[in-house]
Amino acid sequence: MENTKKIYFASDAHLGFPSYEKSLVREKKFVLWLDEIKNDASEIFLLGDIFDFWYEYKRVVPRGYTRLLGKISEITDSGIPVHFFTGNHDIWVFDYLPTETGVIIHREKFIIERNGKTFLLAHGDGLGPGDKSFKLMKKFFTSPIAQKCFSLIHPNLALKFGLSWSHRRRHFHQYEDFLGQDKEWLVIYSKEKLKTRHYDYFIYGHRHIPMVFDITENSKYINLGDWIGNFTYGVFDGKDFELKKFDS
Repeated sequence: MENTKKIYFASDAHLGFPSYEKSLVREKKFVLWLDEIKNDASEIFLLGDIFDFWYEYKRVVPRGYTRLLGKISEITDSGIPVHFFTGNHDIWVFDYLPTETGVIIHREKFIIERNGKTFLLAHGDGLGPGDKSFKLMKKFFTSPIAQKCFSLIHPNLALKFGLSWSHRRRHFHQYEDFLGQDKEWLVIYSKEKLKTRHYDYFIYGHRHIPMVFDITENSKYINLGDWIGNFTYGVFDGKDFELKKFDS
């Protein structure tokens, strides 16, 4: 019997942005998508910035997102793996999500082989040349010292500050128009990786620009877009990759 199961990819929902009311509309749409794809999914990859800000204390987590967390838990309970990549906005995911929802956490790029195809998957922040100020900031935010200091702030104040800071500091490179293959850091990074190993697909989030194009004859660069205005996602059917738009 032919295998009809598919692999799905999505990123950059930025739930919590720009307000609770507007975020809730998008969260419900994202949950509808998850509910639809669970019927033929073999795996689901969420490639970062699903939350616009996330920080979990040992006994306190951000309120909200119950529809999303419940749906993910339902999917993982059914035996479908859900991979959750930390992005630059939800970098402070620790053990709550994997413990409560069953997701598999990835903090770095992740390489998989499926049906004879090799995929390099990453959120995309900090990869490639340039962007030194952001790389330095990311190094600081991932340090145990910074995380410990933030955990000493009362949750009411810390989460309010974190959401406000995240809403206002929109990392400029994420929202620029496509700069061309010779200037896009993730494209440059992908081409460098091809010098040492073949990859059929490079799949990223972060840039919020839905696109698929060939960087060589046998390798494709893919950006998944976002769930703020594009509502795009990727699907691999075992033979080919396609970028689609979800219309609920």
